[in-house]
Amino acid sequence: MNDRTVLISGAGVAGPALAFWLSRHGFAVTVVERAPGLRPGGQAVDVRGAAREVLDRMGLTERVRAAGVREQGMEYVDARGRTRARLPVAAFGGAGIVADLEIERGALAGLLYEATRADVEYVFDDSIETLAQHDAGVRLTFTRSAPRTVDLVVGADGSHSRTRALAFGPESAYVRPLGAYLAYFSTPYRNADGWFRMHNAPGGRVVGTRPTSDGRTAAFFSFRSDALDVDRRDRSAQQRLLGERFADVGWRAAELLAAAPAATDFYFDRYAQVRMDSWSTGRVALLGDAAWCPSPLTGQGTSLALVGAYLLAGELAAADGDHRVGHRRYEEALRAHVAKGQELPGGGISGFLPAGRAAIRLRDASMRAIASRPMRGLATRLFFSHADGLDLPEYAAGR
Repeated sequence: MNDRTVLISGAGVAGPALAFWLSRHGFAVTVVERAPGLRPGGQAVDVRGAAREVLDRMGLTERVRAAGVREQGMEYVDARGRTRARLPVAAFGGAGIVADLEIERGALAGLLYEATRADVEYVFDDSIETLAQHDAGVRLTFTRSAPRTVDLVVGADGSHSRTRALAFGPESAYVRPLGAYLAYFSTPYRNADGWFRMHNAPGGRVVGTRPTSDGRTAAFFSFRSDALDVDRRDRSAQQRLLGERFADVGWRAAELLAAAPAATDFYFDRYAQVRMDSWSTGRVALLGDAAWCPSPLTGQGTSLALVGAYLLAGELAAADGDHRVGHRRYEEALRAHVAKGQELPGGGISGFLPAGRAAIRLRDASMRAIASRPMRGLATRLFFSHADGLDLPEYAAGR
């Protein structure tokens, strides 16, 4: 094998999934994660289409199902909590409201970590500081650890990827904002009935609740906006901004915002997509949101990360570790599928965050139509068909 040692930046979903397959192909793998440990909670994420097959081949499907979130359907409500439209699971072909398999992001990352920790070196509370490629490998320095040289580096460190910035250039060259922001966090409130509820308010705003695997409620807030001057690591400033933006929104907005300061998994960021002409340069490759973030609107991020991890590891192994061949074949196998997965649902941001009352009423009416018996199954085709259409190759096991 030409290139045997791989360092992966990021221990979310993409990084440990790649580590799983690389270690099984005989590579020596290290995963470096900036956070002091695995990140808990997070949004409920979907596993669909080809990603389901990846989980099956990993032997993790039943464990994901056991740890999963079970939703009854999607419901749109007005400021008083009255139902305006409902899409029960039957509207999605009975497979579940948003996924064949649905699990909190942190729970999936935990399962992948447990499946790899015996064969993979994990280094938490650290990150890459500098990266220099040369003929024999990549020389790395870190915030805390001693420098080291590895054969290959993979950035699986999200849409704000430090690896991408070091190897490819500034974030502004690749990240395309979509004109809206998102906040998501866990609350102590119970969710008794398992419905995913959303209340849209004029001004392109939505507040929602989703059930968690332990029967509690996760809150999310989204709003349309041009670029904001807010530090993405300043949670207090972000929470003050949400309070200002949603001060006049009814339903449960005030109650949910009151729980934000105590949340250990509070997340705030803009909706954006990552667009790149190439996902590799020399011995450095990108994976998942670092390479192609489709935005949460598509519901494809986790599935694309799992599929991408399988293909990147498999193509490197098939090329006997020759990164020049493996990286090229990885992109050839995946780029069309990623392009499909980046397509936004009908209406894009405007459809998700209607600006005025008339647009909100029209959206509610369209959801009621989709839920009607003659239209059953249309919701799946409209929202989730982009996960399909990729036949996964078989790769010979390395050990």
